[in-house]
Amino acid sequence: MGFAAVLRHWREIKDNFRIAQDALRSEKPDTLILIDYPSFNLRMAEFCRRYLPDTRIIYYIPPKVWAWKRRRVHRIARLCDQVLGIFPFEPAFYAKYGYTCTYVGNPTVEELDRYAEKSQITNHKSRITNRKSQISHMIALLPGSRESEIRHCLPKMLAAAQRFPDYDITVCAAPGITDDFYTPYLSHTRATLTRDTYGTVQTAAAAIVNSGTATLETALLGCPQVAVYHLACPHLIGWIRWAQPMLFSIRHFTLVNIIAGKQVIRECIANEFTVNKVAGELQRLLTDEAYQKEMLASYEHLSEVLGSQPASSTAAGIITSLPSAKPADRASRR
Repeated sequence: MGFAAVLRHWREIKDNFRIAQDALRSEKPDTLILIDYPSFNLRMAEFCRRYLPDTRIIYYIPPKVWAWKRRRVHRIARLCDQVLGIFPFEPAFYAKYGYTCTYVGNPTVEELDRYAEKSQITNHKSRITNRKSQISHMIALLPGSRESEIRHCLPKMLAAAQRFPDYDITVCAAPGITDDFYTPYLSHTRATLTRDTYGTVQTAAAAIVNSGTATLETALLGCPQVAVYHLACPHLIGWIRWAQPMLFSIRHFTLVNIIAGKQVIRECIANEFTVNKVAGELQRLLTDEAYQKEMLASYEHLSEVLGSQPASSTAAGIITSLPSAKPADRASRR
């Protein structure tokens, strides 16, 4: 999100730390469950371990230490009694360092399975195979969930999609952002707005997707896609690519490619996020049947790798069945 946003909200962030710390001191919980957000949660874990040594700490959706800052894996293992991951490769990653992580399933798969039940689709894999008879003459645009992302991404997405006059264009609105916010971008275009993201993506001929969880959702819905991402200083992308082996532990930036371990979808990141490059990839997605078939086959494999176990109930079952951790047990892991 950038350092400026953090600085602007620093007082609020400090207040939130204090509120959380006061609540922990007051409630003295048996179990503290951390969910994502490592910059906040790891500090809360440190505080809890110091002042509430008998509280059991569970990290659900742990930091992406497999991507960067690998050294944090030792801090997480020292602070937490249980780590519950949402990516199938995480247990092996933790095992390399002598720690344990349990894969509980992926929340995106679980959410899409619920959608599949409502749509009377038998299972998550059939979303991909069954969509072939449902494809419409439409391009879906998923410009992100934050206003800043939409401002930077949507104009280029629209410009690329409008190069295909035979296709309708549907912009998928994000929860929490009003329709009025999109109006200036959609005026003078033939694009329409929808809040039925899953239904739209499932029937779209192709999609342009802002990098994030949406790329995984789009893959599991079986829609060919190109991923985009805006960076404030796009000219630095050359340096980032050069320095990638030193900064990052992965070769790709989107969840689809990371989980697959190869390039399944094209990533138009920073200076590669141009109207021409996105339109060129969109042309290939819409016209190259062999390319489409290869991408959908990779989607099916991705679906198999993720599995179908419900992440939330699996995680809850593990959390409620664990015995209270003993301080001596934690000390032995330090």
